[in-house]
Amino acid sequence: MTIPRLVALKREGRKIAAMTAYDASFARAMDEAGMDVILVGDSLGNVVQGRKSTVPVILEDVAYHTRCVARAVSRALLMADLPFLSFQGSADRALADAAVLMRAGAHMVKGEGAGPFAANAAYLAARGVPVCGHIGLTPQFVHSLGGYRVQGRGAHGARLLAEAKELADAGVSLLVLEAVPAALAAEISAAVAVPTIGIGAGPSCDGQILVMHDALGMGARRPRFVRDFLAGQDGITAAFAAYIDAVRQGIFPAAEESYGE
Repeated sequence: MTIPRLVALKREGRKIAAMTAYDASFARAMDEAGMDVILVGDSLGNVVQGRKSTVPVILEDVAYHTRCVARAVSRALLMADLPFLSFQGSADRALADAAVLMRAGAHMVKGEGAGPFAANAAYLAARGVPVCGHIGLTPQFVHSLGGYRVQGRGAHGARLLAEAKELADAGVSLLVLEAVPAALAAEISAAVAVPTIGIGAGPSCDGQILVMHDALGMGARRPRFVRDFLAGQDGITAAFAAYIDAVRQGIFPAAEESYGE
């Protein structure tokens, strides 16, 4: 899977299936099931390290798990999270940290936030580092947001739309939309040429992503956008295949798994 192929999938109206992974065994099962994008997310702080947020995760944590996952992936595009204050700091720090993750095996890095951070996305993209933007609920900003809350309702929707366009203009190759109303996510997806990947953002995004533990019914929290894909399956690889099929058929997420205005 390549970035031009992901863009082609958007143009063709074919959905993109993505999921997080943190080790070789699960990553291999995802890859064999046909996952398009695998993310080594800083969500490892929650589901691997047992922390209350992603803020304590450091670059070395992400790089270690990226190396593990990269050894098992042969088909999917591998993306890795820039941790707290890596993407939001100086452009040179963002570039240096991105280089660490790319050398660890990532094909793309993901950075949270827009506004003043769009310049860092442009700086990385201009130097050959593919970037995935991330707006809406940005977990690295959980303390300033006041918790894990839906973003972009009402008048705030115009701000998220503007941020999406700003990041697209800056050169991001993908855009994650997290915990935003389904109608707003549909508007953003139509407004930008880059593929949008939703998590709690309704069915109109160009693709979907879930934290692996949530998709296997193991999450400590159960947001409304989560579905247990292991239930009724005879194994984990079958669960990944069921998730991919549900995303590509457009039956995940359902209306009850999406947020309204």
